[in-house]
Amino acid sequence: MTPKNIPARDRLIFAMDVADAAEARRLAEQLGDSVTFYKLGLELFMAGGYFELLDWMVARGKKVFVDLKFFDVPATVAAAVRNLRNRGVTFTTVHGNQSIMEAAAAAKGDVKILAVTVLTSLDQGDLDDLGFKCDVEQLVLSRARRALEAGCDGVVSSGLEAKVLRESIDHRLMVVTPGIRPVENRPADDQKRVVNVEQAFANGADYIVIGRPIRDAADPRAAAEQIQSTIARCFPESA
Repeated sequence: MTPKNIPARDRLIFAMDVADAAEARRLAEQLGDSVTFYKLGLELFMAGGYFELLDWMVARGKKVFVDLKFFDVPATVAAAVRNLRNRGVTFTTVHGNQSIMEAAAAAKGDVKILAVTVLTSLDQGDLDDLGFKCDVEQLVLSRARRALEAGCDGVVSSGLEAKVLRESIDHRLMVVTPGIRPVENRPADDQKRVVNVEQAFANGADYIVIGRPIRDAADPRAAAEQIQSTIARCFPESA
């Protein structure tokens, strides 16, 4: 388990993957205090009203993870990161090489930078198609080491690789783990490298990101509270 002093209820990050900002507000109101931390991604960004939604959430005491996976020339990435400063953003993501990560880290201010290692929708076959001549675990570990050297605060990594990250890199590294499936993965799900809540934290994750299992539940708030109960059992001292 991670030794960081993180409130247990903040360890659940809900992936707000919905069609537009109005739907996001409705769902956030429905979830109420069952969720304290939200991830706002590319779908919402392209729908419009992204920053208004971000400000709305921050004004209500929510933490926000801006997940846009910046990948561009370093100066452009640095400028994008600077535009997130001083508005209540907790995390943002970069998905690039060493110079991109360094530029983001240098510009971060009060925003924590997470480097994407290997997307949880990719498996070994996908990496082979992309031309990576190494296994997933080696690639995740290499990218995590480089991210820490670049000044990033953490990584986005599957729970499957969280264990080797903890064994090989010290606990300064923040590990945020998507691809969490509290129940059996559905055949149509595009997430391939998945673990459940207990496995993710046992392997060393600091935060977990969950979207569809909450969003698509008959009662999203009840689904979120059930996950919060599981997290509280994993971290009874901070619940």
